Amino acid sequence: MLIAQLSDLHIAPGEQKTFGVAPMAENLQRCVAHINALKPTPDLVLVTGDIANDAAQAEVERAAAILGRLDSPFYLVPGNHDNRRVLSSVFGNQVCPTSVDGFIQYEIDGYDLRLIGLDSVSHASPGGELCPKRLAWLEERLTQADERPCVIFMHHPPANFAVPETDIDGFLGAEDFGDLVEKYGKIERILAGHIHLPAFRTWRQTIISTAPSIGMRLTIDLTLEKDSQFILEEPSYHLHYWTPEGTLLTHQIIVADEKAYSFAYEPAQ
Repeated sequence: MLIAQLSDLHIAPGEQKTFGVAPMAENLQRCVAHINALKPTPDLVLVTGDIANDAAQAEVERAAAILGRLDSPFYLVPGNHDNRRVLSSVFGNQVCPTSVDGFIQYEIDGYDLRLIGLDSVSHASPGGELCPKRLAWLEERLTQADERPCVIFMHHPPANFAVPETDIDGFLGAEDFGDLVEKYGKIERILAGHIHLPAFRTWRQTIISTAPSIGMRLTIDLTLEKDSQFILEEPSYHLHYWTPEGTLLTHQIIVADEKAYSFAYEPAQ
């Protein structure tokens, strides 16, 4: 099973660049073309939030027009730069089902892995949140008999990564969520975004992996003393491969014009 993960698209409206400098719509087009050219073709694409930059409908419509070119089915969860109502109205229930009183969280059926999308958006802050209602829905899903390993995908990572977006913004409900993860015991991975960096950490008997943004890499500040800044880079995404042996392998795929060389290559004298 092959899963592509896009995150933190931050699409600006019209022909604008995000924050005036980042060509995020162009980067998304490049990522979609790259994913479509993969062999084998991904079974599905997960988009882990911040589709828009300012939660505007024009931004979401621009993103939807590009994502609609994917040859694989795709699903998304909201980020702190998104508006649930706008996402639902533009993408519809097939791409972002709403299973819990307006929250965009759901289970995707029909694959070797259980895939559960969680809505981690907080009304009060840019940080994450899983309220009792969302956690109760998750517990109900997890306690249903299913022998398949589970992958949860969401925007906010529920643990610190030594960057302001996790350590300062915080995550309400993380402890209760972690209790569920440990109780269930078959969470193969938690896929997230938000921090615009490819990173991994162990947490509550599972692994959290965060995908890069498609062109706006945040600077690392382990002191947590500086304001966040971003660096323009080539677009990239994560590719997760569930092997026949039952291992989830993850690669960061950088979308760039590249030439591959044989190890037997000898330049002309």
